[in-house]
Amino acid sequence: MYSDGAAWAKRLCPRGHGFGADGLFLMDALLKGAIWTIEHWDPDGTRSFCSNGTRAAGALLPPDFQGELEVCSSGERTVLDRRGLEVGLRLPEGADYCLMDAPTELQFPAVYGWTGTPQLILEVPDVDTIDLPTFAPPLRFHPSLPCGANVSVLQILSPGQAKIRTWERGVEGETQCCGQGAAAAAAWLAERTGQRAWDMQPRGMDAVRVGVGSIEGRRWKGLWLKGPVRVLGEIELGPSLQL
Repeated sequence: MYSDGAAWAKRLCPRGHGFGADGLFLMDALLKGAIWTIEHWDPDGTRSFCSNGTRAAGALLPPDFQGELEVCSSGERTVLDRRGLEVGLRLPEGADYCLMDAPTELQFPAVYGWTGTPQLILEVPDVDTIDLPTFAPPLRFHPSLPCGANVSVLQILSPGQAKIRTWERGVEGETQCCGQGAAAAAAWLAERTGQRAWDMQPRGMDAVRVGVGSIEGRRWKGLWLKGPVRVLGEIELGPSLQL
C-alpha cells in the first residue's frame, strides 16, 4: 500500500483538481505497545515528514485514547500527546536537528533550520504586506540551500505572540499552517529573546502553541507543537478516483 503513496498523492491532492489537500497520509493500524507508523507524501509525490499532518492523525486514535504515543512519521521518530481535542507533537531532536545561519544577502533577518524538513524563516515588519507568491519561490530554490526549503515570513506581535505565513515545497504554494515552520520560528525566537512559549497565528483559523524546553548550541530539546485537531468529514473513493 505504501508503495502507491506517491501516485495517490499526485492524483488526489494537487490544487485545481482532486481534493486540493496539502498532502496524503497512509498509516498502519495502531497496535498496543507498538510504535505507530505513518507515511506522508506531498502533492508532487515527494515523501516527506509533516508535523501538522502527524498531529491531525491523532484525531483517528481510539476515542478513549489519551496521553503520549511514540510515532514513526515518514522515518522521523517523534511523540504525539493527545489531551481531549488537542494533540501535541514533539519535534525530532538530536545532533542534526538545529538552527543554522541563513544566506547572508537576504533582505530581512533570517534563520535556516532542519526539523526533519528544511525551513527558512525571515522576520518581516508585516507578514500581510508580503506578496508571498512572488517573494517565496526564489528563496524556496535558493542556490545556497541544497535541499530547498519551506519559506516562512514571521512578525513578532508582542512577547510570546507572533504571526507567520509559509510557502511550502512539494505543495508549491501557501498553506494554512506549516507546523515545522512555526516550531522552528519559535525556537529561533526563544534563542534570541529567552521567551520559550509562543502563540503562533498562521494564515489559517487555529493558532498553534509552541513550547521550547531548551535551546543550546542552536539545538533544541523538548520542542512541542500543540493545537486542536478535528475530523472535517469522511469520503469514499468511487471508481473515477481509483488509481
